[in-house]
This record gives sequence, structure tokens and C-alpha cells, in this order.
Amino acid sequence: MQWMTLFQKELLENWRNKKWIWVPLVIILLSIMDPITTYYLPQIIDSVGGMEGAVFELPEYAPADVMMMSLAQLSMLGVLVIVLISMGTIAGERKSGISELVLVKPVSYLNYITAKWVAYLVLVWVSLFLGLLVSWYYINLLFGNLSFGDLMITVLFYGIWLTLVVSLSIFYNTLVKSAGLVVFFTILTIMVMSITTNIFNHVLDWSPNNLSGYIIEAIKVGEVSNDLMITGVVTIGISILLVLLSGQIFKHKEMA
Repeated sequence: MQWMTLFQKELLENWRNKKWIWVPLVIILLSIMDPITTYYLPQIIDSVGGMEGAVFELPEYAPADVMMMSLAQLSMLGVLVIVLISMGTIAGERKSGISELVLVKPVSYLNYITAKWVAYLVLVWVSLFLGLLVSWYYINLLFGNLSFGDLMITVLFYGIWLTLVVSLSIFYNTLVKSAGLVVFFTILTIMVMSITTNIFNHVLDWSPNNLSGYIIEAIKVGEVSNDLMITGVVTIGISILLVLLSGQIFKHKEMA
């Protein structure tokens, strides 16, 4: 009952901050940006004057390749948006003293953390589904058939990656009181993970950073590979561990 009250409070706060409006719209825009601009690129070049005598031969993109474009945009700007919307969820309340007002009541530290975590996951997953759904529509309209099953595979496993991003943000929210530092450390961690995965890719087959590649492979082959399944499980495990650590760190800091 306590957890549900905290969860409803977070959902209401996200609604009052208009996050339930602008976050899905931004994710939709990022998801469809590359598919539409890629398809209409020749017309765009012609409309701005083009180049006399120049012939542009663009490659024919398979639907899976275009979906990869959408994921690439989400992996850059989409991740940044998610970090920015969650950067002050705990750090800001700690700095302003709001968290002390909440926790002065018999409120579980873990309930406080997980209610915020799940509230942001609901927002992120709904936004991701809407964004990729619109992208899927345009891909089918402009580039060829991509099954609804392929869409759901993409949403499911890429949603797991974004779950890790939210978990990292929550984790750093409990470590520092500055929202700016939360953004810095979260983005830095993701960059270090990416670099490490690229360098040691031969031994880090199940790194969370490999999820996008495995997703596109699954769409092209039409089958979810063991690597994708295991990588998804590993990513979920890391996310849960981060949240549990966040609860312990937050409890220790508040009691201190």
C-alpha cells in the first residue's frame, strides 16, 4: 500500500511536469527522423537546388536497416533525453530537503527508490513503444514489410537497454546531490561501457551494449538468438542490482 502511494505520486508528478506529453513526442520524433529523411533525401536535395550534373545513387535499405537507424537515434539523443528527465528525481529532492520530509514518516527507503524507478520505466517504455510503432508504420509504408512480431522484439529488448539507462540514473541520483553530476556520470558510464565492449568484444559477447546489434540480427534472421536472450537477462540483472545498491546507498547516506 505504501509503495503504491509513492508510485502514484511519481506518476502524478510526471504528469504535472508534462513529461507524459513531451517525452513520447520527442521519442516519436527521434524514431521517425532518419527513416523519413532517408527516403525523401533525393527530393530534399532537389528542392534546395541540387547540383548540376550530379547523380546521387542511394543504396536500397532493407526494413531492418531502417529500424537500425531509429535505434541509432534513440541510442544517442533518446538516451540523453531519458537521463535529463530523471537527473533530479532523487538528487533534487535530497538537495531541497523534500526527501527528508517524505522519509521522516515510516517510509521504506527501498520503496522510495523503486517507486521512482518503476514510474520512470513506465514512462520510458510507453514512449518507446509509441516511438517505434510510428517508425514501424513508416518503414512498412516506405521501405517494405517489417512484421509486427519484429516490432515487438525490438521494443522488448531495446526497452531492456533503456531500463539499464534509467537504473544508472537512479543509482547516481543516490550517490550525488547535483543533477548535473548525475547526467555526467551516467553518460560517462555508458560511454565507458561502449568503449570497453568495442575493445573486448571477443570476450564480452553478453555486454548490454551489444543489444542493438543482436536485435537487428534477430529481425533479419527472423529468430531470437541465444546471445540476445542471455544479453537481455544479463542487462536486467545489472539493472536490478543497481536499484538494490541504490536503496542501500540511499539508506546509508540518509541515516548518516
